[in-house]
Formats: sequence, structure tokens, C-alpha cells
Amino acid sequence: MNDLRLALGFLTRLPVRATDHGSAAVGRSLAWYPLAGALIGALLAAAAGLLALGFPAAPGVGAALVVTLWVWLSGGLHLDGLADTADAAAAGGDRSRHLAIMKDPRSGPAGVVAVVLLLLTKYAALASLLEAGRAASALLIAPIIGRALVVAAFLTTPYVRAGGLGDALAHQHSRSTCQAALGLSLLAILALGGTAGALSLLLAGACFGLWRRWNLRRLGGFTGDPAGALVETSEALVLIAGATLLR
Repeated sequence: MNDLRLALGFLTRLPVRATDHGSAAVGRSLAWYPLAGALIGALLAAAAGLLALGFPAAPGVGAALVVTLWVWLSGGLHLDGLADTADAAAAGGDRSRHLAIMKDPRSGPAGVVAVVLLLLTKYAALASLLEAGRAASALLIAPIIGRALVVAAFLTTPYVRAGGLGDALAHQHSRSTCQAALGLSLLAILALGGTAGALSLLLAGACFGLWRRWNLRRLGGFTGDPAGALVETSEALVLIAGATLLR
């Protein structure tokens, strides 16, 4: 369970402690990312259920609080990646300029706008789902899809920033275990989401294809920041898919 604790320790604020932080253990933790997403989703769905009882006539309040909890659980990790990626995309330039901008801890106007629009999208879609009483499945599968796509990224796309945790994830993971984790994630998403789950997978697949194409063209691969942007964007698409099917 050390590998799962490593995944949770990196992806969430949950109070977990791993005993082995070596590069091999970090690499193995990649296969546990979808399960970490499932635990995040379970907490979000539970919170949404409680808020629906407390604020039955105010789905907007519930949506705002769930989105706040969502950000807190991840520590803003993926939103930071979204902001840095948006800044790099807006600035243009060559590969080295993109990498330098994404390494800068400051966020520019494009990054701030991207985060605000993303959170507004999540809020609006989730408010619609809460009002219809159909938020639970979307909240369960969105974090799974987001983290599963990170696994897919490491399996299919070069990681281009040497050193650190990302380098260990790129070179120390078990390919067969990660593939098995993706297969189980696919089954879980279809079982939990039904038609909405299938639509979410289609949208997430299209998002991943465009994301990979952009990263290969601009960077020759990806870094942690585009991975965070992928998580946030795919989660929002899952909520949009659920809201779309309400009619």
C-alpha cells in the first residue's frame, strides 16, 4: 500500500504517510493514480449528497462548496499546471521559451483567466447536476478520468523535463500494471456513469488527442504543468457531459 499512499500524498491533501519515497516506488505509484481519483470522487460525491440535504433549494451554494472542496483536496496542484500552460500557450515562442514560462512560479493574465473560466465551468455544470439530483456519478468518475489520462500520457508521450518526480514516473513505472489500471478504470467509468460515462470517455479521448498533439508540436513531449491542465480540462468535460444529458 506504500505506492498508493505515495499517489495520495502527491495528488491530494489527505493525511497519508508513505514509508518508501525512492524513485522506483514513485514510478510504481503511477498505476494507483486512477484509484486516488476514485477516492477523491467518493469524497466529493459524499459532500454533494450532504450539501443537497442541507441546501435543497440552493444548488448553487452546494456547487460552490463542492468546487471549493475539490480545489482544496488537490491543493490547487492541477490548477497551477493549467495556469502555467495557458501562460506558455499565450506567450508563444519556441520550446525553450514555453518550458521557461511554465517553470516560472508566477501566473500571468492568461493563466488567471484560464483558471477562472475553468472553475466557472465546473461550478455551472455542477449546479445543474445538483439541481437535477444527478451529480453523484459525475463527481465519482471525473477525478478517475482525469488521473487515468495522466497515466495514459506517461504511457504514450515523452516526458521532457529531466529530474524530479515526473522523471521517476516516466521511467520507473510498470507499463503492464499501468495498462491494467487503465482497463479497470474504463470498466469502472462505464459502470458508474452509464451513458454519461460513455460520453465522458469520448470527450476525454478527444481532449487527450488534442492535448497530445499540442504538446508534441510545441514541446516534443510534456511536463507536469500540461498534465495538470489535462486533469482539470477533462474533469470539466465530464461535468459538461453530465449536464448535457440532463435534457
